[in-house]
Amino acid sequence: MKNTLALMLCLTAGGLWAQNNEPDENRWTPEDIINTERMQEVQISPNEQMVVWTKEKGEKEKDKFVSDIYLTRLDVQKDGEYLTIPMTNGDEDDYSPLFSQDSETLYFLSSREKGKKLWSMSIYGGEPKEVHEFENGISDINLLNDSTLTFTSNDGKTLYEQKLEEKKDNTIIVEDTVHWTNQKVYAFNLKDKSIKRLTDNEHPVSQYAISRDGRWMITGLTMSPHYASDAQPKGEYYLYDLESGEKTKVLENLQTPGNFKFTSDHQGFYFTAEHSSDPEWNGAGITELYYYLLDEQAYDKVDLDWEWGLGGDFALTSDGLLAHLAHGATRKLAYFQKDESSWSQQLITLNGMEQHLSFFETSKDGKKLVFDYSTASKLPKYYVADIQHKRNKAVVANYDELVKLNQKLQKKPIARAEIFRWQGYNDEEVNGILIYPENYEEGKKYPLVLSIHGGPSGVDLDLWTERWSTYPNIMSQRGAFVLKPNYHGSSNHGLAFVESIKKNYYEPELVDIMNAVDELVDKGLVDEDKLGVMGWSNGAILTTMLTVRYPDKFKVAAPGAGDVNWTSDFGTCRFGVSFDQSYFGGAPWDDVNGKFYNENYIIKSPLFEMEKVKTPTIIFHGSEDRAVPRDQGWEYYRALQQNDKAPVRFVWFPDQPHGLKKITHQLRKMNEELDWFDQYLFKNYEKKNEALKSESPIAMLLKKEKVAKEGALYGKLYQDKLIPEVVSLGEDTISLGRFEVTNAQYQAYKTDHKFDPTESNFALHNVSKGEAEAYLAWLSELTGESYRLPNVKEATKWHELGRKNAEKENTLNFWAGFDITLEEVSLLQEKIDEAKPLLLKAVGSHPPLKLEKAEVYDLGGNVSEYHSEGETYGYSAYDYADPSNVEVHSDQAYRGFRIVKESQ
Repeated sequence: MKNTLALMLCLTAGGLWAQNNEPDENRWTPEDIINTERMQEVQISPNEQMVVWTKEKGEKEKDKFVSDIYLTRLDVQKDGEYLTIPMTNGDEDDYSPLFSQDSETLYFLSSREKGKKLWSMSIYGGEPKEVHEFENGISDINLLNDSTLTFTSNDGKTLYEQKLEEKKDNTIIVEDTVHWTNQKVYAFNLKDKSIKRLTDNEHPVSQYAISRDGRWMITGLTMSPHYASDAQPKGEYYLYDLESGEKTKVLENLQTPGNFKFTSDHQGFYFTAEHSSDPEWNGAGITELYYYLLDEQAYDKVDLDWEWGLGGDFALTSDGLLAHLAHGATRKLAYFQKDESSWSQQLITLNGMEQHLSFFETSKDGKKLVFDYSTASKLPKYYVADIQHKRNKAVVANYDELVKLNQKLQKKPIARAEIFRWQGYNDEEVNGILIYPENYEEGKKYPLVLSIHGGPSGVDLDLWTERWSTYPNIMSQRGAFVLKPNYHGSSNHGLAFVESIKKNYYEPELVDIMNAVDELVDKGLVDEDKLGVMGWSNGAILTTMLTVRYPDKFKVAAPGAGDVNWTSDFGTCRFGVSFDQSYFGGAPWDDVNGKFYNENYIIKSPLFEMEKVKTPTIIFHGSEDRAVPRDQGWEYYRALQQNDKAPVRFVWFPDQPHGLKKITHQLRKMNEELDWFDQYLFKNYEKKNEALKSESPIAMLLKKEKVAKEGALYGKLYQDKLIPEVVSLGEDTISLGRFEVTNAQYQAYKTDHKFDPTESNFALHNVSKGEAEAYLAWLSELTGESYRLPNVKEATKWHELGRKNAEKENTLNFWAGFDITLEEVSLLQEKIDEAKPLLLKAVGSHPPLKLEKAEVYDLGGNVSEYHSEGETYGYSAYDYADPSNVEVHSDQAYRGFRIVKESQ
């Protein structure tokens, strides 16, 4: 059978990392995608002279991402940039940094020491200090004043829980509304280390916010252990007067309120809530903004003067707020000023950046803002700016780059991207992000990869969104268009658009997507015989149905964590009830269209039509996925495997939730996916021989067989003269000899050069710099090209690369057979001087090194090579590669050279 099953049960953290070569500076790799630097958890200091933030990094040994804390000084510049200081840099996760009121101390949480401690650190550096250990854990910290910090935790394990632990009983009770960990809000006194419980809730606090004067607190409670799955009972919200102790139930008639932010005048707080036609199931809708007036104990909806609602976050200013407004594939930036019980709207422009920025944080007085700016074809940049008010208008001014991240990635070629618009379902306009193939040529047709977002109420904005689940730049470099469609059901396009797929699931979305394909084909951009499709979550759901409805259309499919059987999803997905009720119009047993069951659960399930699928499909799933349970992947695989009409591969990630967390798993997903696309869409897949070790002698021999050769001699003929082969380091740059110049190649220039015939492919040695330059002059005249010796800068760089590998190349270290020390070198050389063995080898006797885009042999050993200043770099076979000393002075008898060819 053509089907394969790959269950990833034995991945180790180090294995996959070790297989990766040094990244190509001019090509995007999976490692580039997952290691892209991003600023997170931003806070501006009370004195507005500093910004603290976190950045994730991959911790190889632990096979996970951890965050470090950084401090950027707005009052100190170095080399024209704000001074940024790494405050933590270990293998633990340090997060949730907060400034003290005097801006002199940072408080933060950490995974170190079981993650139950609060830590502090001076802004001037030094080791973190333990502030206090919290027996029951600590999370969601906020600084209330100079002596008080608030957090969420619980009161400890009950006797019931303690007895279960004693019995070592890990039985899971699926439904139990009596026994559960009840998160509450507490206050911690930083001076006397006392703890005070602030809430008396009987159900867990899921979110909270406290006014800056410490009087008011709003909490949101989760009322069921499975609230996210059944949407019932609804969450409850309570307003606390912390001075009087009075508690009031509030916000009872709103759908999922949250994102509470108290104003600086202590008069009220802003918050968001969803608006949809099916609030009983928390159905997808638009986000609206509200204001709660504390004195009146009532709320008003803020008139955004924008039908599509909010399109992102909002940030409080000194006398109003900044907000993102939904605007399709972009967002509008607006300022709202409050005047008694009404708000006036003002759209803000920022040199074209306003539609492509995201808020991080405003200062406490609302006069300073940190934001990022990016597009689908521009890496994020991070800015700090002033919010000024002039004549009742807000202006974002004096913006300056806060910190420069991803400097290496900025040098890589980035694909061209644009917002593409077409007519979709019901002849309504639909949009998406279209990424062009690298080196696009007008009039040429290219493959198309559909990269479909999840949700379904997600949205693809014109922002930088490369990640392990979607990576258009890698696909672009493989020569494909990539389309990220905002199909019907996507958010940021208004209520009618997001709700258009309710009780009509699949139908508008597939029309949208296929109309886009047809449009691109009609425009002459896309080859309709070269279509691929991929997506995660709802993107996988649509990917699957496309291969069912259009079995002859797609050459490859890569669905990740997607449903195929809605009858089993209803009861096993953690939000199956709310999702399925909203999109399929009721429960599976509800009477629909006169039937005694809801037929949508069957007719909308691809499982019952899998016999139609002909598309080679690779399926991804996490074993601990509760959003789309892992058995959906098993059902999918089993159907394709049994029907046997298309190759199928099932890759299962142990212990992974809906979104992959482990570094190895993210990399494995991308590499597996790329191999699948290379094989079935791009047709450039070279099947790996699993018995061939990359550094084995046979692999080395096979690799050398591919280099330029005339008979048994390395090199190529030019006008009947044997000359060296050169390899390019990249576009518009130099090329250099794959090997050192050999005896046979030198003899083509100097016919009286004598050597043993068995040493024809040995590196030329015992030549002077003048003789090397004379050869290069002859070669340049012969070919009409420009050849030279490496300059000092190049030689220094190549020597450093060679040093890292010298012990494994043709050096004295290699011949010794063990890790020799400096004291043993002279003893070994005595024996060599006595016997005078020939230690030189034929060029390419050791594995090549990766030098930019080229593979080059013998940089670390064999003969020492001349550079333009007359000295040599690298080691000869008779030299000791001293790890503690960069310099090396080879004997004249063992000096040779390598050619450099200038680009034309």
